[in-house]
Amino acid sequence: MDLFEQAPAGGTPLAERLRPRNLDEVVGQQHLLGPGRLLRQLISSDRISSLILWGPPGVGKTTLAQVIANSTSSRFVFFSAVLQGVKEIREIVAGAREERAFHDRRTVLFVDEIHRFNKAQQDAFLPYVEKGDIILIGATTENPSFEVNAALLSRSRVFTLEPLPEEEIGRLLDRALEDPRGLGGQGYSLTEEARELLCRQADGDARTALNALETAAAVGCREIDAATVQQAMQTRTLRYDKGAEEHYNVISAFIKSIRGSDPDAALYWLARMLEAGEDPLFIARRLVILASEDIGNADPRGLQLAVAAQQAVHFIGLPEGRIPLAQVTTYLAAAPKSNAAYAGIKAAQAEVRKSGSLPVPLHIRNAPTGLMKQLGYGAGYQYAHNDPQGIVTQSHLPEHLAGSRYYQPTEHGFEKTIGERLAWLEQLKKSRASDEKSS
Repeated sequence: MDLFEQAPAGGTPLAERLRPRNLDEVVGQQHLLGPGRLLRQLISSDRISSLILWGPPGVGKTTLAQVIANSTSSRFVFFSAVLQGVKEIREIVAGAREERAFHDRRTVLFVDEIHRFNKAQQDAFLPYVEKGDIILIGATTENPSFEVNAALLSRSRVFTLEPLPEEEIGRLLDRALEDPRGLGGQGYSLTEEARELLCRQADGDARTALNALETAAAVGCREIDAATVQQAMQTRTLRYDKGAEEHYNVISAFIKSIRGSDPDAALYWLARMLEAGEDPLFIARRLVILASEDIGNADPRGLQLAVAAQQAVHFIGLPEGRIPLAQVTTYLAAAPKSNAAYAGIKAAQAEVRKSGSLPVPLHIRNAPTGLMKQLGYGAGYQYAHNDPQGIVTQSHLPEHLAGSRYYQPTEHGFEKTIGERLAWLEQLKKSRASDEKSS
């Protein structure tokens, strides 16, 4: 049997039976396959070069490989990163060289789930791609920037596949009900409510939609209603991977919603993470960081509440832990914002890297021994508590940095009060210093 030849219908999943055999049967991905688009032109003209197909599950990566297999004059070899290894690569390349030498025919090697190979294993493809022994087509659900060897990426085009819109999922469902390879001729139909539910709950994944339709057809009546579809789909699986790009996309959206003072969006992204099975303590840790980085002294209670929420989640776990997480999320989203403390430590660290280990001024050095005192350690130190107002005029920075400012309070929330006090202190110190000079 050919690589992508249709197996007998019995026991073959509906999604597999309905795989498109040519470009005209492909639904979706019009940004890649529409008239005049690069990938369509490459397939139609049989001028495929090495490429990476990147997208979530069920959007047509393997389908595109099938279409290329049916459209190209090249020898087409399927390779699974899950089931095969470097030894098989060498065997495939040996066969590719024979095809090229004796039949003047290229070999297209389709590597499913190429991200399953580590970077060293991916290196095994490089010399053969470089020499033109094989044309590599890799499929991955992970961001190639992180998961595919940079040298391999530089020799490949990356095409990004998108989740299918609901209307295109609907077209696939209609085809499944009409096509003899699917459920055509068996009398099945979907109520409008059931069709809408399938399109919505599929979350852009064609395989999910077709599998659910097949299950509903197996357990329901010829007219499939929404209740049957709901049973067939059970719990919707959200597109989310705790170790990959979607994980970072969603937590980024969550943090930026809070920073942007949008509690409703923040709660939505919080719910997305919780429903997808994210570690609640990971969320709590990020909230603690945000409370200092983005709110800081504009509302010092934010950090207290974030730490309390972290302790609460650790203590009670899920599902109840979602409540303190929601509480602190909405509080921080509504709080006044300031990154002055964060900006201050960044500026101070930049100064340290620039100026190095400047000597500590003698007057603020510790003097635990007589020798240190004789050397002037601690001499002239002004003890703040000896002053009626608890204020001293001397600098505590290295002499080279005297007068430098790293913390710049904003006008937001409590930080406005802090800024006013610091301005008052500065004025008072200047006045006292002037009096000391004149006396």
